[in-house]
Amino acid sequence: MNGGPSGFQNAPVTRTFIIATALLTILLGIKGRSVKLGLSYEEIFQKFHMWRLIASLFTFSSTPELIFGLYLLGYFRVFERQIGSNKYSVFILFSILASLLFQLLPLAYLRDPSLGRLAPGPYGLIFASFIPFYFDIPVSFRFRICGIRLTDKSFIYFAGLQLLFSFWKRSLVPGLCGLLAGSLYRLNLFHIRKIKFPDFVASFFLRLSSPSSRILPNVVSNVNSTQNIPSHLVHQTEEHNPSTLASSAEPSEAFVAQLITMGFDRSSARQALIQARNDISLASNILLEAQSH
Repeated sequence: MNGGPSGFQNAPVTRTFIIATALLTILLGIKGRSVKLGLSYEEIFQKFHMWRLIASLFTFSSTPELIFGLYLLGYFRVFERQIGSNKYSVFILFSILASLLFQLLPLAYLRDPSLGRLAPGPYGLIFASFIPFYFDIPVSFRFRICGIRLTDKSFIYFAGLQLLFSFWKRSLVPGLCGLLAGSLYRLNLFHIRKIKFPDFVASFFLRLSSPSSRILPNVVSNVNSTQNIPSHLVHQTEEHNPSTLASSAEPSEAFVAQLITMGFDRSSARQALIQARNDISLASNILLEAQSH
């Protein structure tokens, strides 16, 4: 698996979401309110405490959940880099709202007292992300431990299972609802995968998460005019790969194979890697943007 640039470069929405989740969890945990969060029939359909509904979408109720949740959210930033911050913002909104709706349905119709409060936290977004993780992220290597076949993706699945069963039915329900929301997005319900927010949304999160960042307009403009790559992708290449000012290298056959497993033809994969100077994350961005037009 290639996560692309280190840190949260080109993933400002993910970075903001993680910071907000961590701060809310810590703040409400200190005040002892996190244990009172979580969707329940009484809270939603009788008392209707809106602040609890909103807080429940972002706040984990325990430290182990927070650790595994932030780890998974951080890893899944690869999807923001692949489809862009504007489309990823739509994915976040769709995942949260769709999974919330699916959670409300059993609470409204089953009224099962054994469910109690469902586990709070961004389960919808996390488990919706497992759908593109399964289909779009290729396996880089395989190995065995005690005779059991594993891949580099196995550890992400183990972290997801730990989070999914952290509170048994209380966490299982929102996790499954997130998987369902991710499946609907994958099926392109209402052409949701073509929708994206305006450019100012990504710019807002970029300024919010990296207020000190600076862009060199002249360098970007010159490189973009010669390589025909979108300016924000050129900026990514310049920061991540110092060789961008050098001549294009022969594309890596391993990277070509990975892009082919993601559904792109060999010719397009090679051309994208040449443009991206062998940066597979940037090359996948170029191919995905070309598909969306």
